[in-house]
Amino acid sequence: MSGGWERLKGSRSRTTRDSSFHTPAPSRTVTLGRVQPQAPGHRTIYCNDREANLPVRFKGNSISTTKYNFLTFLPKGLFEQFRRVANCYFLLISILSMTPISPVNPVTNVVPLSLVLLVSLIKEAFEDWKRFQNDMVINNTLIDVLQNEKWVALPWKKLQVGDIIRSFCRGAFCHLLVIGPDFLTEFLMLLCHLIVSTFSNSNFAAICYHLSFIGKIEFGNVKKDGFFPADLLFLASTNADGTANLDGETNLKIRKALERTWDYLTPDKATEFKGEMQCEQPNNSLYTFTGNLIFQKQTLPLSPNQILLRGCSLRNTEYIVGAVIFTGHETKTTLAKGNESMGILNMGKVMMNSMNVPSKRSTLERKLDKLILALFATLFIMCLIGAIGSGIFINRKYYYLSLDKAVATEFNPGNRFAVAALTLFTLITLYSTIIPISLYVSIEMIKFIQSTQFINKDLHMYHAETNTPALARTSNLNEELGQVEYIFSDKTGTLTRNLMEFFKCSIGGEVYGSGVTETELGGAQRNGIKVQEVRKSSTAIHEKGFNFDDHRIMRGAWRNEPNFDACKEFFRCLAICHTVLPEGDESPEKITYQAASPDEAALVTAAKNFGFFFYRRTPTMIHVRESHVEKMGKIQDVAYEILNVLEFNSTRKRQSVVCRYPNGRLVLYCKGADTVIYERLAGGNDDLKKVTRAHLEQFGSAGLRTLCLAYRDLSPDTYESWNEKFIQAKSSLRDREKKLDEVAELVERDLILIGSTAIEDKLQEGVPACIETLFRAGIKVWVLTGDKMETAINIAYACNLINNDMKQFIISSETEAIREVEDRGDQVEIARFIKEEVKKELKKCLEEAQHYLRTVSGPKLSLVIDGKCLMYALDPTLRVMLLNLSLNCHSVVCCRVSPLQKAQVTSLVKKGARKITLSIGDGANDVSMIQAAHIGVGISGLEGMQAVMASDFAIAQFRFLTDLLLVHGRWSYLRICKVITYFFYKNLTFTLTQFWFTFQTGFSGQRFYDDWFQSLYNVIFTALPVIIVGLFDKDVSASLSKKYPELYKEGIRNVFFKWRVVITWAWSSVYQSLVFYHFVTISSAGGKNSSGKIFGLWDISTMAFTCVVITVNLRLLMMCNSITRWHYISVGGSILAWFLFIFVYSLLRENVFFVIFVLMSTIYFYLSALLVPVVALLGDFIYQGIQRCFFPYDYQIIQEIHRHEPDDNTRAGLLEVGSQLTPQEERSYALSQLPRELSKHTGFAFDSPGYESFFAAQLGVYAPQKAWDVARRASMKSKPKTPKRN
Repeated sequence: MSGGWERLKGSRSRTTRDSSFHTPAPSRTVTLGRVQPQAPGHRTIYCNDREANLPVRFKGNSISTTKYNFLTFLPKGLFEQFRRVANCYFLLISILSMTPISPVNPVTNVVPLSLVLLVSLIKEAFEDWKRFQNDMVINNTLIDVLQNEKWVALPWKKLQVGDIIRSFCRGAFCHLLVIGPDFLTEFLMLLCHLIVSTFSNSNFAAICYHLSFIGKIEFGNVKKDGFFPADLLFLASTNADGTANLDGETNLKIRKALERTWDYLTPDKATEFKGEMQCEQPNNSLYTFTGNLIFQKQTLPLSPNQILLRGCSLRNTEYIVGAVIFTGHETKTTLAKGNESMGILNMGKVMMNSMNVPSKRSTLERKLDKLILALFATLFIMCLIGAIGSGIFINRKYYYLSLDKAVATEFNPGNRFAVAALTLFTLITLYSTIIPISLYVSIEMIKFIQSTQFINKDLHMYHAETNTPALARTSNLNEELGQVEYIFSDKTGTLTRNLMEFFKCSIGGEVYGSGVTETELGGAQRNGIKVQEVRKSSTAIHEKGFNFDDHRIMRGAWRNEPNFDACKEFFRCLAICHTVLPEGDESPEKITYQAASPDEAALVTAAKNFGFFFYRRTPTMIHVRESHVEKMGKIQDVAYEILNVLEFNSTRKRQSVVCRYPNGRLVLYCKGADTVIYERLAGGNDDLKKVTRAHLEQFGSAGLRTLCLAYRDLSPDTYESWNEKFIQAKSSLRDREKKLDEVAELVERDLILIGSTAIEDKLQEGVPACIETLFRAGIKVWVLTGDKMETAINIAYACNLINNDMKQFIISSETEAIREVEDRGDQVEIARFIKEEVKKELKKCLEEAQHYLRTVSGPKLSLVIDGKCLMYALDPTLRVMLLNLSLNCHSVVCCRVSPLQKAQVTSLVKKGARKITLSIGDGANDVSMIQAAHIGVGISGLEGMQAVMASDFAIAQFRFLTDLLLVHGRWSYLRICKVITYFFYKNLTFTLTQFWFTFQTGFSGQRFYDDWFQSLYNVIFTALPVIIVGLFDKDVSASLSKKYPELYKEGIRNVFFKWRVVITWAWSSVYQSLVFYHFVTISSAGGKNSSGKIFGLWDISTMAFTCVVITVNLRLLMMCNSITRWHYISVGGSILAWFLFIFVYSLLRENVFFVIFVLMSTIYFYLSALLVPVVALLGDFIYQGIQRCFFPYDYQIIQEIHRHEPDDNTRAGLLEVGSQLTPQEERSYALSQLPRELSKHTGFAFDSPGYESFFAAQLGVYAPQKAWDVARRASMKSKPKTPKRN
């Protein structure tokens, strides 16, 4: 064999190596939803031959997700910080302060900026250390590699393309255990990280890494599901079929080895394996793969069924043997476990498929930029006034200034323009405090704590059944949650549970199955019809995936039906046409089915209960235990040979299997969407087609999900001819998917209709109430689904999205006129005709909608449109008309839409209407919609975690949107608005006092305050209270926020951050600054100290600064809706910090030497400290009183209504909810806080879920116990159990 291999390798090596070597490496920047453009050609891999692969220089398997190393940390980190305009501004101010024209000491500007930068850089370094820590854990994990005819344990990072490896389902791993926190050790580890990142290929790096863990490790063994270290070609396994699940996905994916490689399991046998693999270049498409294996002079086509992706875990088999295809950063999988915007990142996106989630900024943040620009304009105007005044004021008549002699340019009366220009720069430095240096840092800190401590730990959004808490994957958009006006929702798995149950079916024109769905019950209740409960018969069976009752076809009774043969074909189609894998004992009671979707598992479960029990699968056979086929009561095991599988995808919308019966019969079974199956039916049987279509509409009206089943008998000659084309298409390296679809079309025709299935997907708990609450809050909900129009409409009725009082506009392509044109087959004519029809309908509906809107008591409007019509309605010529109609509707339902159309509709409202949008979904087909909206919410359901991984927030149930938006979103919006406006107020107030002083100094740029007063004003004396407001201020409680959802409309209207509000605060600043300056200066004019001296500049400015600090901190208390002990501590602490500072500082600084002691020895100080703040705050007190009494906000009215009710503190509310849980719920939640095997989410604070957290846990990456958990348990012990809230 080796000789043949050498000859084969020699004949191919030159061309393949050259083409591979000169192929440029693909870019790592990818766009989600698109396959990354790859270099032309293919790569050639020699399996089990490192020397042959050496010239190609494939990438190694070591991964690095760090942003910095020892050399790049400072320059790159500073570059990141100075991308912010505010930091660039303060850098410019610091530079100006070093020039002779600056009136302030440069240190006072440099130190605050340095402090802000230092904090940000420390945060960046800590995040990068977490990334590096996980990188080292992953890269040093051991895997068995075939070397010298034996398995050798090597670290992941030493794997090479072409290596043969063995991966266990369960294995023992050595791990590190962090015993306790140690600041010095963490610092040393961080330093080691930077060194290791710099010298990553040296032995010195390995030594540093080893030393970084000295004194902190123990060794132990942990057994856990194994993960694949690279993208592998599946060669062999101890089980004929292997299954793998992508991290976070709940549905197993079946993978099969090629028949020719099944027996390469042992080291001796695997050593003999020599093959040449020709495959696609690395790309980010998870579900496609094109390649061929040239083995023993045969070309074997490779498909995604033979590929095991890095990070997938192994199930159902002891171990597998595979060949490495892609390594390191060239692997397909995306197993990102972090989010940079959250501030803490454990595991960056390390693979080719790393989701490039769009960088999102909140609307409020963009408006903040405009406010900053307004402050810049104000600063320029103030400086311009001072500069002009300086040019006018400067004159030789002021002889005491000695201006008639040689003076500096900035004071030369002979050059007034130069005087004005230099004064302009002087004043820019002097008034620099008008821009708050700590604003962005404070807001980031507030948002981060809101996310990690309030949203993530809210037990009202914790789902005990699936053990899933809420998760804020970004902290950038907290306040955006309080301004959402449009919600775009998927249906299946989002509004419904995605727990499919086989409910009804149609076989040979006869409907089977009794019972009433939730949708039918809701419709009956709306119409005032009382529905009697249907009694279950003795043959009824209800298990997971099957809720069916009809004695006519249960327990073999189908043999007595007139359509006996149709029933048999129907049940066999269910049992054979699938990719389900059985697990457990081969008995109907104990077996479990692992399927790629809940629908498929439900259909196989139905076949089992009908007597066609699928119990075993091999790569080429399906074993079915059939009952009652030959005669009643007879059971026989039948093995069906699976010849070809034509898999389901979103384009084909169908799945087919070609199988051979034991008697040699060749049959193609096909199941799929009704529109697809009907197009491929043979002629004749028109009555059956018509009756079945009516049944499909009946099932759809009941809210059921439908599929059509059909079959076709194949002759051996027909099959052999088609199979040759299939093999050729399957072996193609170019356009393989397209060619396979074309070949499938050749055989998936002339089908014979068997019947249809109807599966119920029940609504999630609380969905109707949630949608009703959102409507009351002024939020419009749109449903974008791929289901049929009838199903979508009935689900919309069931969840209160549509009701009978609404005027419905329905735009459908299922009209007689459109069908007639489609029957003619002219595609150009079809497109033109449908577009005209859609245009007419849109125009008609829009005119009617405008008529209803002009009436006083017109009905609410709703729009239902299908995907085909939507495609034309989104045309640029009709888009505006569609948008105007949609915005006038209370609710919109788009059915039969593709993932792209979901994103297009979302973008239409986002960009066209400029409204704040939120998209929510649970599946991979919702990712584009989630990323297109302002806010993306992923539901951790049964369709995998791709939606969660692409989202900004993750919840377990749709109903949790109520808490996420009406409570956390609204509170965050109110708090951030207050933080921004307060920063604006306090900085403008402080700067204006300096501005008024300029008029009395001849516009010379003389400073009023000491340099350090000015520098520490933002950083220390007023910093903490505003953060406390941003965290704890609350206008009404969470329960009242949900009881009165209309309060949310204030956020939609942006009531608290309008220019009117900003101007009000500005007038307050002007008034207070005038009070501070003139009251203090005028009252001190005749004042004297104890030694008889009049007060000087520094005495007056110190007194004025004392009044400013006291007043702005007390003003903060006046703006609070709820005051906690933290408010008192922060405000009192800030004022106290000022006095402590000035006591010490006045002993050290010459210009203010002993000034505070001199001031405090006079009655003037105490009267001013008492009366000036009172007078300054009097205007605000009067304004707030008038506003609350005569022009109250909505929340103030609610406050008055419930003013006598006890208020629940935000934090206490979070903690005390634990005492309202059952013991089982408490235990489930406690477990959810511990390191888990496979997390439901990604990027959760310090937790590193998924396969990285597994390895981190093995190496003991410390996850400290949350302090609030301890507090919660303490509160549970000390407080009696309270009844649950409604």
